[in-house]
Amino acid sequence: MGKVTSYKVTGKDESAKSVKSFEDLRAIGNTERVEMEYAYGPDLLPANPWSNSGMWRYLALLPTQDEILYPLAVGGTPLLAPLPLRQLAGLPGLWLKDETRSPTGSNKDRATALSLEYALHNKIQTISCASTGNVALSLAVGAAACGLKAVIFVPASILDSKLQYMRVTGATIFKVKEGYEAAVRLSREAAHAFGWYDRNTGYNPLTLEAKKTVAFEIWEQMGHQVPDSVVVPVGDGVTLNGLAKGFRELMFCGATTKLPRIIGVQAENCQPLKRMWEGHSVFPCDHKSTIADGIAVEAPINAGMALRDIRESRGGFVAVSEEALLNAIALLATTSGILAEPAGAAALAGIRPAVEQGLLKVHETFVVLVTGSGFKTPQYLRPPTHSPVYEILADINELKQIRAHSNCK
Repeated sequence: MGKVTSYKVTGKDESAKSVKSFEDLRAIGNTERVEMEYAYGPDLLPANPWSNSGMWRYLALLPTQDEILYPLAVGGTPLLAPLPLRQLAGLPGLWLKDETRSPTGSNKDRATALSLEYALHNKIQTISCASTGNVALSLAVGAAACGLKAVIFVPASILDSKLQYMRVTGATIFKVKEGYEAAVRLSREAAHAFGWYDRNTGYNPLTLEAKKTVAFEIWEQMGHQVPDSVVVPVGDGVTLNGLAKGFRELMFCGATTKLPRIIGVQAENCQPLKRMWEGHSVFPCDHKSTIADGIAVEAPINAGMALRDIRESRGGFVAVSEEALLNAIALLATTSGILAEPAGAAALAGIRPAVEQGLLKVHETFVVLVTGSGFKTPQYLRPPTHSPVYEILADINELKQIRAHSNCK
């Protein structure tokens, strides 16, 4: 169990203030954009060799009890070095952190696990959130596994494929006509009014704590080393913040002296953080602006923290086109065997512009986060031209004829 020593609150303008207790947070009227701080030291990191024991391996740096009640296996996702992708891209130091191996196929399962672990220990029965898809599905599945009730708010235009997965768990779902931002507001208001536990990303500080475990895993999987850079898709900013916090805590514990550069990737059609970073005004956008709906957030709740983390890591932002997202999905499938959704493939799509802008060096090591599976978005899985389909009789001679004139050797 991690011992929290203080809470750091970061404002939208990047100003920061530390308080000693959660009650102090309530007193100042803010439990948002909160980072928990610990009594850091080498003894907080696992002493035994790496094993696929999931994110609970880092209990000493997580605000939870020693006895784990959450029933699903979360974390411990593989760090891959796909040779075909490295050769094709000309990037020998490229690694993929494959979060599609999580219970519901996305990195959101880490935050759900820690939130529901808190709910189980505190006898909470109903947990709520707003989402365009992955968070909602993660909560619906996790709550069902725990015997708890999930109440989910989604934009009315949500994909039917995503909605169906949520419904099969028995969750209560509200489709909000005004869209995602309104769904978040209503979800927050409802949690306060009805006493539900709010799992919303960025508003619940446990979501940030859980996501930092990705950085710990990368460090261990790379032989107690950190990469030169990490590339991550960015919506509200919490995944980026979690990575940065995890690497900072490794420094605080004396495990490394290097903070990797963090490269945030947004869709060209919805890039508020990139535009803020460059000093431009933000244009209106929402989850319908891009196929990468999971990172399409017009007003990122963790904007100030995201800008701070990019600056402190000497990183930057890039934006990618819709075509680049589709190409990245295909590239992951054909070179790495990973089926990703558009938002999940965004970080790989950001490699080319990041190299062109000098944010990444071809000789360096860098980790690309693949944050979400494509099983909920099959419409974006485009077969390559060299993957033909033949309808034939069960006749070996017919097969021989086709084989003689195809690439099926």
